[in-house]
Amino acid sequence: MTTPELDPLIVFSRALRFEDIPESVVAQAKRHWLDTLGAGLAGATSDIGHKVIDGLHEPGGEAVVWGTEQRLSARMAAFVNGVSAHALELDDTGGCDHSGAVVIPALLASLPLIERRVSGQELLTAMIVGYEVGRRVLEACGGYSRHNGDGWHSTGTCGVFGAAAACAKLMNLEFEALRSAITLSGSFSSGLWAFSHDGAESKKLHAGHAAQGGVNAALMARAGVVGPSQLFSDVWGGFLSTVAPGHAEPAALTVGLGQIWKLSRCSLKPYASCRGTHAAIDALSVLIRDAELDAEAAKASIQRIQVRLSPFLNDMCGTRDIDSLASAQMSLPYALAAMATLGSAGLSAYTLENRQATALRDCMLRVELIVDDQCPRDGEPEVTLITQDGRHRTLRVDTALGNPLNPLSDDALFRKFLEGAELSLSPRRCETLMRLSMGMEMLEDAGVWSQALAK
Repeated sequence: MTTPELDPLIVFSRALRFEDIPESVVAQAKRHWLDTLGAGLAGATSDIGHKVIDGLHEPGGEAVVWGTEQRLSARMAAFVNGVSAHALELDDTGGCDHSGAVVIPALLASLPLIERRVSGQELLTAMIVGYEVGRRVLEACGGYSRHNGDGWHSTGTCGVFGAAAACAKLMNLEFEALRSAITLSGSFSSGLWAFSHDGAESKKLHAGHAAQGGVNAALMARAGVVGPSQLFSDVWGGFLSTVAPGHAEPAALTVGLGQIWKLSRCSLKPYASCRGTHAAIDALSVLIRDAELDAEAAKASIQRIQVRLSPFLNDMCGTRDIDSLASAQMSLPYALAAMATLGSAGLSAYTLENRQATALRDCMLRVELIVDDQCPRDGEPEVTLITQDGRHRTLRVDTALGNPLNPLSDDALFRKFLEGAELSLSPRRCETLMRLSMGMEMLEDAGVWSQALAK
């Protein structure tokens, strides 16, 4: 018995050719590829990145650990690089949610296991399949706010399906094996929002676990392991009936295939914080500029910053615990205080020195979160800047910077990439990675990535 809800998606994924993909989607895929490499190379230098390597005690293998001289098995490299790509909250969003940190580490780790030369076009096609599948599974769970609102971290729970589909596509698996790769992923799906209460580092592991699970699922399917035939059917023990009871939308798995490209809805992040904070950062930045306050003037001139937000966003990003990097990057009050006092919420704003700065902590005390049950769960918050001279200015930004409708410029993308990548690699190597990424469809042998990403 097959899974009728899933079969059209499998047919689409297996049949998709590079020539079928719109040029605009290919162009965006290359930007997300480069952005993910930069996030991963920065994350390789992070505390959690080092802890993960130290905790593995794994023998060497064939897949490179980005930004290092080390090589691990495909499964372990996918895990480590996935953690690194998500470690500093620099990775893309709007897919499974963080599709780049899941799909791209899985693909690059799988490359050495493929006994043929893989082209850049094949790699891009597999990547786009991964983004497509991961996002569609999330939408079948009722969408981001419903699924994450239930306590599941969708990067881990849904991302694994995208990673498996991408790897299976790259391995050129037949229909039944591709179906098994996707359905076996249900047994590798996990990730809970419990980290949001205390700044735990488990969130960073979810991307790595999903990337690793996707590699595992594809390899098991290639070896002949058969996945459940009714994983997405309305049966006891099915994925949707278990993790999304009462609000599953199985039709989302296939609606608009080949017409609506899920990568096209994904965003690049200009700030090193949870995407939930970005529209408010943008709004405050505009309000400060309109009030003609520079960073020094803002410190003295801001009386209060009020944020009217939904209960969902408050639960996700309302923390004021900034003792750990993980917690600070989930904190909306910190992000706004950083923008007000430093003029930036980029990677440098989240150093320990800045998190301990008196001026920044004092500004956080002036950020007031007003939880409004009438605010839509998926809606952006409304920010009000109140200055010491009594001026009130209010703004809501509905399309945050980095959204496809408000994209980062190429120059901004390249600056962000270099800021992160040069933490691990030389400027010359980083320039090579930029050139390879932006001309990826011209690569005849994608095997060059292993050398290009190694220290």
